[in-house]
Amino acid sequence: MKLAVIFGGTSTEHDVSIVSGTSVISNLDKSKYEILPIYVDRDGTWYEYTKDIEKIEPLQIDEKIEELKKIDNILEVLKKQDVIFPVLHGANGEDGTIQGLFEMIKKPYVGCKVLASAVCMDKVYTKIILDKAGIEQAKSEYIRKFQDEYIYIDKSFNEKKCDLEEICKIIETNLNYPMFIKPSNSGSSVGISKAKDRKELKTAIEYASKFDKKILVEQEIKGHEVECAVLGNQEVIASYVGEIKSADEFYSFDAKYKNQESRTFIPADIPNEKQEEIRKIAIKAFKAVDGKGLSRVDFFVEKDTNKIYLNEINTLPGFTRNKYVSKII
Repeated sequence: MKLAVIFGGTSTEHDVSIVSGTSVISNLDKSKYEILPIYVDRDGTWYEYTKDIEKIEPLQIDEKIEELKKIDNILEVLKKQDVIFPVLHGANGEDGTIQGLFEMIKKPYVGCKVLASAVCMDKVYTKIILDKAGIEQAKSEYIRKFQDEYIYIDKSFNEKKCDLEEICKIIETNLNYPMFIKPSNSGSSVGISKAKDRKELKTAIEYASKFDKKILVEQEIKGHEVECAVLGNQEVIASYVGEIKSADEFYSFDAKYKNQESRTFIPADIPNEKQEEIRKIAIKAFKAVDGKGLSRVDFFVEKDTNKIYLNEINTLPGFTRNKYVSKII
């Protein structure tokens, strides 16, 4: 079977995608697939990664791709493949755009289709759908930036133009500190900040707006940070639940990919009945967004109440060499 594995890309998660893509290639069954590694640089130019397939190993976060040959007609190359695995994170890779290309050339591909990819890339709209499905999430506020203006958007999608000071006052009436400020369309914790007061909130909103004009502000949930993989199409199964132990104050980009002290414990240190509940919610959420193939669903289990809150759905999670600690199951 001819399999193209695409990695790199034009998003802020370019470097993470290189790690993921080379990790996937190194773990594929070489006797089963005729693998074509395709690298997309930050400018959107497509290359064949010509290194011997048998010698490709997972790269580190800061390592550069070499041994490249430019592809002149990428559509013709893709049309010759039996299946495509887009190991791409973020904009133009995980957001439905490249999935739309594969649909147009009628090529099977790994992962979620256009709708689920687009919805789950956008944190604001993920919340809207999951709220409709009755799935608990952190309290949040939604704002947009247009040129130098900020726009507050309420739960009924009424808009109000405000300066940043007024935006912060509105948010403070509805949410308690600490808060997390996130670009709506970003992954790998890029552009995310934690704010403990108004000064930090202003700075965090300005910072997030550099990555996306749509900004989500969420109230912090203290407790276990856990994750659950889901696999399948119509019949969906869920994995054991893993627990993140971040080496930083929160699971930032550096904590995920650079700090060697971060750990993932499998299974999570929470009661079995809570793990089963998380698995059921993960499957429900995946189906609610019309997910296909695979995803990783992230949750919080609140410390004082043991209540489960869904954080995000990652339709193409990172395939990186995190340090896992497994216990006897």
